[in-house]
Amino acid sequence: MSNKQIILHERPTDAIDPSLTSGTFRLRTVPRPDNVPADKVLVRVHYLSLDPAMRQWLSASRSYIAPVKIGAVMRGVSMSRVVAVGKDLASKFQVGDWVSAYTGWQEYAVLGKDDVEKIAIPVGGRPTDVLSVLGLTGLTAYFGMIEIGQPRPGDTVVVSGAAGATGMVAGQIAKIKGAKRVIGLAGTQDKCDFLVKELGFDVAINYKSPNWRKQLKAATPDYINVYFDNVGGEILDACLARAAPFSRFVMCGAISQYNTSKPKGPASYMNVISQRVTMKGFIVFDFAEKYAAAREELSSWLAQGKLARKDHILTGGLESAPKALVDLYAGANTGKMMVEVAPVNETEPRAKL
Repeated sequence: MSNKQIILHERPTDAIDPSLTSGTFRLRTVPRPDNVPADKVLVRVHYLSLDPAMRQWLSASRSYIAPVKIGAVMRGVSMSRVVAVGKDLASKFQVGDWVSAYTGWQEYAVLGKDDVEKIAIPVGGRPTDVLSVLGLTGLTAYFGMIEIGQPRPGDTVVVSGAAGATGMVAGQIAKIKGAKRVIGLAGTQDKCDFLVKELGFDVAINYKSPNWRKQLKAATPDYINVYFDNVGGEILDACLARAAPFSRFVMCGAISQYNTSKPKGPASYMNVISQRVTMKGFIVFDFAEKYAAAREELSSWLAQGKLARKDHILTGGLESAPKALVDLYAGANTGKMMVEVAPVNETEPRAKL
């Protein structure tokens, strides 16, 4: 059997070119791994997580993680199922286990125990939650809001990119923690309606509206106590201008700036001084030792109906991943964007151990 892989062919200078014949990536077909070493597991990828941070992974500039090498399989997390287990890991994994795995963009992967995490699906959950509310997306929202944003009763909280996978969870956590008002910014009226009607945001603002800044001012009469930033650019600047004294700005992402070679910072940075604003960046890996406790609380909220989620799943197999990533930066998704590589009911022949 074969194993399709998508590899990095060349580094983009600005936007990603999704063509598999002339663009950023190439499709490669290799034999499917057959003999599984004693200290490894073989997994079948079912869903690939698409994340804004991927653009940074393609750059050669210094970051929190080494860039993907030219000719290497594109980095990524997947929701996978264990196909075969080496004898040394038989007590830890079983065939059929759902796992979150660092497989990269390919159909199969042989991985060590540190690259695979078994996930229990809670009551009311579904396998794709491994990539969304219970995966790195949900954990990012959780730690950014709980550890850095620290919303308190009476606070006004603003979330940019609020209809995306991380933003929608972050805003709901702020409500759970007692924020007086939660305001989301999104790019279409449908997304804004979703935030208010289905997720319980108090206000949603379409940042493509010509008077969105006036709407933001009207929605924050007491200014902004917590800002969870997924976007950067002019939205960050506008929120910084509305910062309350001693406000907390959670710097999670800057998707508006990822596909430009000349990113722009905020002009309202003097407010950081005058309003004594705390602006703190973070990476979810910083809190790895707290993942289990965070997942337990997220699972509890999910089971209680306090936390809603939405998946944006694209079919078409592995080959559709590059175009889907481009669509992510264009804001085509509401909720967690992922690519279906194989249906969850697909059966697999046993590999040799």
